[in-house]
Amino acid sequence: MSDPIKRVKGFADMFEPESTAFTFLENTARRIFGLYGYTELRTPVLERTELFARGIGDETDVVQKEMYTFPDRGGRSLTMRPEATAGVMRAFIEAGAAASQSVSKFFTYGPMFRYEQPQKGRLRQFHQLNCECLGPVEPGADAEIITMLMHFLSEIGLEDLCVEINSLGDKNCRPLYRQQLLDWAAGLPEEELCPDCRRRMHTNPLRLLDCKVPACQALTKDAPVMIDHVCPDCRAHFDEVCALLDKNGVPWKLNPRMVRGLDYYMRTTFEVVSNKIGSQGAVTGGGRYDGLIHDLGGPDVPGIGFASGMERLAMLLPETILKRPDFYIAVVEDAAMDCAFELAQKLRLAGLRGEMSFSAKKMKQQMKTASKLNARKCLILGGLEVENRTVQIKDMDSGEQTEAALSDIARFFE
Repeated sequence: MSDPIKRVKGFADMFEPESTAFTFLENTARRIFGLYGYTELRTPVLERTELFARGIGDETDVVQKEMYTFPDRGGRSLTMRPEATAGVMRAFIEAGAAASQSVSKFFTYGPMFRYEQPQKGRLRQFHQLNCECLGPVEPGADAEIITMLMHFLSEIGLEDLCVEINSLGDKNCRPLYRQQLLDWAAGLPEEELCPDCRRRMHTNPLRLLDCKVPACQALTKDAPVMIDHVCPDCRAHFDEVCALLDKNGVPWKLNPRMVRGLDYYMRTTFEVVSNKIGSQGAVTGGGRYDGLIHDLGGPDVPGIGFASGMERLAMLLPETILKRPDFYIAVVEDAAMDCAFELAQKLRLAGLRGEMSFSAKKMKQQMKTASKLNARKCLILGGLEVENRTVQIKDMDSGEQTEAALSDIARFFE
């Protein structure tokens, strides 16, 4: 007998309850995002590598170290998508969607791929829910997408969350700030920085503020921050976003060190942070990317969006989202098998969820099965019950057992 083939490191099989949680997230997202005018867009898992190099940024950790990239048989360099936004922008440009309407709103969900060290809530194949609002430049679009996100998170039952927000300026004020940060960073003892930060000092200095290494955080604690150097237009935009969040009852706090990990972000950036999943507590993040579509060869259309890691959201879901089976039919004698089959189908047609035993077994074994399935009721059928057209109904929570006519069983599930 040959050795069994094992799954690839960093990739996971998803059984219940994880699969049920993902279905719940997808269905809730479709419903809530639809209330705000978002329509579903499905993009390919594979894209040309150039899309991510141009869209995300050559110097980002994602492009430098984390992408699954390979040549196909035609010699083209392809990449398994590490994030969704660039693919949505490519589809938007290719479809000529900007010409058909002034505002386009899309949501997507599905697997993403990054070659990094697997950790709790983040594997090499992970899943995201994404929303992208393309067209409006006004701060109301920023406030609406954050408000919608918090509506969604509330609807799936999440609590103890915090919205952290910052402004990264725009093409007018960010270059000036970048130079100020570089001038300040020139006085740092470079040998005491982590390898990533030593590289970022010369390629993407804003990421110095985003490092999670304690020694680097201590060295950069007094670094100048973007929010103190934004131009008047960016400051007015940011202040209006925050005022609209206040008016809609969305709690937020300023995080001046938030820069996000992708180069295309500008002006409003935000994260929703949980205190329940350890040090890597951001479950959702996003921001404005007004130049991205133009950089990818499309029209100069502004945009804002976010991505929610589904694995992390699933870890935070309350147990109540997992619907219990309504019934399990225990067959204790072969003579009851046909009756059990008919009863199970009758209950399912009435909208009840449940299973039945496919062979007669001892009562103790059947009770264990009903308990393992977490069924609300165990319906017990033997030869005597079939003869009398009755069924024994055991409430699996209280332990109470009642005999009822087969024709009257529906009322026990009301």
